[in-house]
Amino acid sequence: MEKLINEFSLGLFFWQTLLFILLLLLLRKYAWKPILNAVNEREEGIKNALQSAENAKKEMQNLQADNEKLLKEARAEREAMLKEARELKDKMIADAKDQAQAEANKLIKQAQASIESEKQAAVVDLKNQVASLSVEIAEKVVRGELSDKNKQLKLVEDILGDVTLN
Repeated sequence: MEKLINEFSLGLFFWQTLLFILLLLLLRKYAWKPILNAVNEREEGIKNALQSAENAKKEMQNLQADNEKLLKEARAEREAMLKEARELKDKMIADAKDQAQAEANKLIKQAQASIESEKQAAVVDLKNQVASLSVEIAEKVVRGELSDKNKQLKLVEDILGDVTLN
């Protein structure tokens, strides 16, 4: 340090100081202003980016809330549709059962009526056959009875005896 003090030159100090001040002025004019402007612009850009990010975050939260609301509404609507479909299915099944029961009752009544009419037809047919057999038997008996002349006269007298004159 002593060596620096001994070799100190006032002219050299003046010129160095003058050059340093000129350098500071030049740096201030051409370097610091652009650097400070760039730093300020970058700071402003960062602030804007942070604000945009904050706005995007808020908007994202709003969208999520809207999505949740829409999802709840969709679930509620789906549940309502499923409930309505179940009720419609149950109603259709009940209607089909009622209709099937009515058809079954109708078929049973038709079958009973058919059975009754066939029964009546069978009874009529049986009566006709019995009447036909009775007539044939009576015809054979009467022929056997009328083959003899004495038997014929006795039969006529018996019939006349049974008939009362009015």
